[in-house]
Amino acid sequence: MMKAMAPAALLAVAISVPAFAQGDAPSGAAGGGAAPAVGEQVYRTLCAACHMQDARGGSGAAIIPALAGNSKLGTAAYPITIVLMGKGAMPGFGDVLTPQQISQVITYVRANFGNSYAKPVTEADVQAIAATKPHR
Repeated sequence: MMKAMAPAALLAVAISVPAFAQGDAPSGAAGGGAAPAVGEQVYRTLCAACHMQDARGGSGAAIIPALAGNSKLGTAAYPITIVLMGKGAMPGFGDVLTPQQISQVITYVRANFGNSYAKPVTEADVQAIAATKPHR
């Protein structure tokens, strides 16, 4: 059964995920154009719980859209807005993840799972959209 994250789960994520940005995590591409390691770590820790490890989505208490081969990811503003604000059963992560983490996880998804959007999402892209959208 899939559902939106409970406040306690979001708190646990808020405590653990910022550690991904610390230390010597690589900031360049890794193997075949993959996004930074932080993006993959955030995906596997947060996103895969609902969108699945293979990014094919699922259904249960809510329909979780597939990120694999998703043409909506072609415009970076769309996934940035969804990750910041949330949509439907998905909570917003604008108050949980840093702009760097958001940019890296979106870049990771856009470059993997059958997606081939080569242009990375930057922290500046995330900050620009965050400045125009009030967080829920």
